[in-house]
Amino acid sequence: MIQEDDLTVAFKALAHPIRRAILDLVKDGPKTTGYLDEQFENVSRYAVMKHLTLLEEAELIVVRREGRTRQNYLNAVPLQQIAERWMNRYQSDLASSLLDLKSNLERGKEEMENEYGYKYDTFQIEQEIRIKAPIDAVYTSLTENIDTWWAYRLCGEHSTLSFEPKVGGQFLETTSEDHGALWGTVTYINAPHEIRLNGLLGMTGAVTSAYSYKLRQEGEETVLSLSHHAAGLLDPNWHTAHDEGWKELLGTFLKKYVEEGKSYHEQSK
Repeated sequence: MIQEDDLTVAFKALAHPIRRAILDLVKDGPKTTGYLDEQFENVSRYAVMKHLTLLEEAELIVVRREGRTRQNYLNAVPLQQIAERWMNRYQSDLASSLLDLKSNLERGKEEMENEYGYKYDTFQIEQEIRIKAPIDAVYTSLTENIDTWWAYRLCGEHSTLSFEPKVGGQFLETTSEDHGALWGTVTYINAPHEIRLNGLLGMTGAVTSAYSYKLRQEGEETVLSLSHHAAGLLDPNWHTAHDEGWKELLGTFLKKYVEEGKSYHEQSK
C-alpha cells in the first residue's frame, strides 16, 4: 500500500501538465533527457530538468545513465498503487472493460464518420393515430396480426413476421430459407395499454434504438401513441425516413387493416 507521504508527492508530481506530458512521452519506452527537452520548445532546459527531478522524487520515472546520456524510464508502480487504493480487483476489471468499450466506440465512431459520413446524433419521433376500433382489436393487430399489415421487410417480400407479446419476446422476420431479422425485443408490456421494445428497425452500426406504443380508449376510438428514440452514429436521412415510415405503417397500413380489414397487399394494389 502506498504511504500517505508518497501519495502526496505522487499527486503533486502529476498536478502539472508538463510533467504529465513527460510521462506520456516515456510510457512507450525510455527517452533521453535531451529528447525530452526538445519536445518543449517554449520551456527552458532548467525548467524541464526541474520537472524531471520532481518525477524522479515521486518515483514516477527511473533514471539510468549510459555514459554521458541520461535515459528516463516510466515507473508505473506508484500509479498502480494509487488505483488499487480506491479500487478492488472487480472494480479494476470493470473499469478496464469500460475503458476498452469507450475506446472501441470512439475508434468506431471516427472510422464510420470518415467512411460513411455518419455523425453522432439523436432523434425523437412522437406520433398519435386515432383508429375507430376497440383497444383490444388494435392491441391484437399490433401483436398477433402484425404480419398482415406491417408492409416493410428486410428479408424479402415473402418473409413472415411474428410478435411474441411478453417480456423478452421477439418481433421477428423469418423466411423458409433460414434468413431472418430481429425488428425488436419486448422490454415492457402492459396489455392492452402499453408495449416497449428495443430494436434498430433497419438501422445498422453503433446505434441504440427504442420504441413504444401506448393505447387508450376514447369513446369509439383507440388513440395509439408512438414514441421512438434513437442515438449513436446516425445516417442524416434516418430521422426523416423513420418519421415518414411510422406515419405510413401506423397511419395508413395499420389503420386501414383494423378499420377496413385490408392487408398491406390489398392496400398496395
